[in-house]
Amino acid sequence: MPSKKSFPPEQSCLQWHAPGLVAGVDEAGRGPLAGPVVAAAVILDDLNPVMGLADSKKLTALRREKLFDEIRAKALCFCIAEASVEEIDRLNILQATMLAMQRAVNGLRLKPALVQVDGNRIPLLDVHAEAIVKGDALVPAISAASILAKVHRDRWCEALDRSYPQYGFAAHKGYGTAAHLQALNVHGATPEHRRSFAPVTHVIHKFAVQQAAAATA
Repeated sequence: MPSKKSFPPEQSCLQWHAPGLVAGVDEAGRGPLAGPVVAAAVILDDLNPVMGLADSKKLTALRREKLFDEIRAKALCFCIAEASVEEIDRLNILQATMLAMQRAVNGLRLKPALVQVDGNRIPLLDVHAEAIVKGDALVPAISAASILAKVHRDRWCEALDRSYPQYGFAAHKGYGTAAHLQALNVHGATPEHRRSFAPVTHVIHKFAVQQAAAATA
């Protein structure tokens, strides 16, 4: 399981909205056993709307790809950011996710007056923010952020699949499916696997024991 460490509390939610630009923020990749966690921040243009926005998980891959290009073309600004595998293992997945979200917001070309984040936690920011549970299905800007983050990470997994075809990353996107766990047990962990996640820790330990036994045989 991811390591547990003590960190300062996240920023509190607001009960009011300041006037100005609003950014939606969401992440992709908290659960997988490999790869970075990705966050996106988006400020949509009310005068140039993107139709058909929804929770990225509810859309087909083809629809996400089309919306990915449309969001990038029509949004006032957007930023896609990551927290690396090393940061995930060092900080834990929750804090790495907050870090990726913070990077995404700070990377926006325009500064929002309010940041709306999917879920129930907010990263530390220098702007007002609120958490919205199921925001990716309720708030268009969060939906847009979820699509950008999801497509970006899926493309990363497809590229990783070309380097490590024996693991099937293009199919399972790093999640702990039966096929992925079987590949881990046969081939061991890649440099892109999260060593603080229990299935990966177990495999690394198993291979270390096997190598030690072989060395003394």
